[in-house]
Amino acid sequence: MVVASGLGFAGLAFGRPGAAAAATPRVEGSQPRAKSTILFFLCGGASHLDMWDVKPDAPAEYRGPFQPIATSAPGVRLSEHLPLLAQQAHHLALVNSVGATVNTNDHHAGYYYNLTGHVPDPTFLSKGNDRTPYADDWPFMGSVVAARRPPHPQLPGAITLPHMPSKAPYTRPGQFAARLGIEHDPLYVHGSLEEPLKFHVPALVLEGDATPDRLLARRELLGTIGAAQREYEQFAAPSTWQRQQARAMSLLLSAGTTAAFDVASEPLAIRERYGQTVNGMSLLLARRLVEAEVPFITVFWKENEKKLAKKCSSAGGWDTHGNNFVCLKDDLLPEFDRGFSALIEDLAQRGLLDETLVLVTSEMGRTPKIGDPRSGGIAGAGRDHWTHCLTDVLAGGGIRGGQTYGASDRRGEYPADKPVTPADIAKTVYHAMGIHDLEAADPQGRPYNLLAEGSALTDLF
Repeated sequence: MVVASGLGFAGLAFGRPGAAAAATPRVEGSQPRAKSTILFFLCGGASHLDMWDVKPDAPAEYRGPFQPIATSAPGVRLSEHLPLLAQQAHHLALVNSVGATVNTNDHHAGYYYNLTGHVPDPTFLSKGNDRTPYADDWPFMGSVVAARRPPHPQLPGAITLPHMPSKAPYTRPGQFAARLGIEHDPLYVHGSLEEPLKFHVPALVLEGDATPDRLLARRELLGTIGAAQREYEQFAAPSTWQRQQARAMSLLLSAGTTAAFDVASEPLAIRERYGQTVNGMSLLLARRLVEAEVPFITVFWKENEKKLAKKCSSAGGWDTHGNNFVCLKDDLLPEFDRGFSALIEDLAQRGLLDETLVLVTSEMGRTPKIGDPRSGGIAGAGRDHWTHCLTDVLAGGGIRGGQTYGASDRRGEYPADKPVTPADIAKTVYHAMGIHDLEAADPQGRPYNLLAEGSALTDLF
C-alpha cells in the first residue's frame, strides 16, 4: 500500500540559488528499445569477487572460500551462493572491468561517480563525509532520463525507493537532479524493514483533515504549501514552482498513484518468490512501476543495521569490513539472489524485459586481499573499500544476455581487458533509452553537455 502525502517534493531542501537550469527541449532521438530503466544499487560496496568475478585460481589470501558455478549461459559463471540467479544468466551481461577509482576510495565519491558518470571534484577529498549534495553537482542519470523522456501523465519520470541514502546529515551526493533543475529530482518512496508491504511518500502526505475531495473542492493545497512556496521562490523561477504545484495536484488526486504502489495486491506466490523483505518488495514495486511506464526507477538496497551492523562491522548493508564471507553467505546473498532473480524472471515472463533495462551497480567493490585492519585484519575476514574495480550487471533493454564483457586481472584488483568507466555505463543507459542529445543550458543560457565523457558499450546490444 502507499500512504498519500502533502507538498514539498523530494530534493526541495537541496535546492539552492541558481539550481534550476533553463528548460531544454525534450528530444526523442532514435526510437528507444527500453521504455524504462531499473537501477538496483547495492549500498555499501558489494564484493565483486564474491558475486560476479570469482577468482578460484588466485592466491589463498585473495580468493576466499566461494566457488564459481555453471549457469544457464555457457561461459558465464556466478558465485555458488547465487543459485537462483544462475538460472537467469542467459539474460545477463556481466561487465567485469569497471574502473571507478575515486580520490577518497570511499562511499560519498563512489556514489557520485557511479550515479552520475562524472569523476568527483576535489571537494570530496577535502570534505569527506561532510561533502553534502551541491546545487551545481552533475545530475543523477535517472534525472537526465526523466528530463529527456516525455512526461508521464500521472507519475514522476524518476522514482527512488525504499530510502534516500544515507542517514542525515550524510546524504550521498549524486542522487539528485542538481544543476539540471529541481523539478527533475526523483520522487522518494519510503519502505521499512518492519512493514515491507507498506510504502509511503513523505512528499505526498495530506496533513490534518485534508482529503482528496476537499483538496479538489477547496484547493487547500495552496494553503498547505504557502511557506514552502516562499522558500522555494528564493531560488526557483515562478514557472518551475507552477510545474511543481501542478505535479503535486496530479499526484494527490490520481487513483492510479495509489494503485501503482500497492504491492500487497500482488498474489502471495509472487510476493514470496521475490522474498517478502523490504528489498524484495521494492523490486516487486519496481516491476509495477515499469508496468505503469515510469521511465526510471531506482532501488537503493536498504540496510538492516539492527541485524547486521555488529556481525559485519558495517551499517548493515554491503560494506562488509568484517566477517565478509559469513555475512554474504548467510544474509546478503540469499536475499539478493531471491529478489533479483525474481525480478529478471518476472519481467521476462511478462514480456517486459526486452523493453526494460536493468542495471546492478554499487559505489565500489571490495579489496581483493582479505583482511581489513579496522576489523581485526586477516582474522576478521573482512574486505575493505575498493573503488578501483567492480562489476556492473545489465539485462534487458536490447542487451544481449549470456555474456561477459571485459575482465579484471588475476586477483580482481584492476581492469585488465576492455576497461570501462562509470561514464561509459551511464552512456549505455542513455543509449538504451534512446537519449542521444545531452546538451543543456545553465541559468544564463550558456550551453553545456550533461556528460561529455564516455561512450555507450554498443557491443553489449
